[in-house]
Amino acid sequence: MSGIFYIIGTPIGNLGDITVRQLETLKSVDFICAEDTRVTLKLLNRYDIKNHLVSFHEHSSRSDAQRIIDRIIGGENCGIVTDAGMPCISDPGVVLVQMCAENDIEVRVVPGPSAVISAVALSGVPARRFTFEGFLPVSKKERTERLDALKNETSVMVFYEAPHKLKGTLADFRQIFGADRFIAVCRELTKIHEEILRMTVGQAQEYYSEHEPKGEFVLVVSGGEKKSGENVTIVQALEQVRCLVNMGERPVDACKAVAKDTGFKKSDLYSAFCTE
Repeated sequence: MSGIFYIIGTPIGNLGDITVRQLETLKSVDFICAEDTRVTLKLLNRYDIKNHLVSFHEHSSRSDAQRIIDRIIGGENCGIVTDAGMPCISDPGVVLVQMCAENDIEVRVVPGPSAVISAVALSGVPARRFTFEGFLPVSKKERTERLDALKNETSVMVFYEAPHKLKGTLADFRQIFGADRFIAVCRELTKIHEEILRMTVGQAQEYYSEHEPKGEFVLVVSGGEKKSGENVTIVQALEQVRCLVNMGERPVDACKAVAKDTGFKKSDLYSAFCTE
């Protein structure tokens, strides 16, 4: 009988942000896949957990993944962690999840902190909808294409960025989104030097021209204004309603929000939604 593959969230900075279930799972699995075993070892040592670590990262091969899957098929339980936060999101661990599905291996999640959700909550931006963009491409061409595709995005956008790239990213934001677009620059979340700056893109660019970026950043950028005269069909409006309901909104509240954005009557949307 196959073992179980556990996706285990870990603290995003403050090692005190660990749950009882995470600790129990890290102790009980037969082995742990880690993005950087040195980083994970610090966490395990903090809580006196002795377990076997297997390195699995973006440069790991398909054969490396298969060896892990073979162990699980053989009956061992495996946990996967990333350096911080939830693994398998913008993370090579997704390959193992896919392979588990292909081999009918049970996958369970042991949720933990998320830098994305934490940053959105801290930003102060009303985020009924948001899109997670992760790290932008390194290639200038691909980077520009990605941002151009987001130019008319009306949802809140969340990006990860490294300190040495922040100034360039803010310059790109200014060029694509404009200097007046609101941004929350969230630095070193949950750590000693946590800092949240809420300002315009232009102000952020000016601030970091005088202050050298340090630490890891999550950038929360407000969406663009919906263009007047932009036509939205009833089918598209109902799709927006369904998305909000799937995110936990009450149907009546979802219809009210979409009606405000699209110009359709709330009662018409609600009636159409309820008769689907």
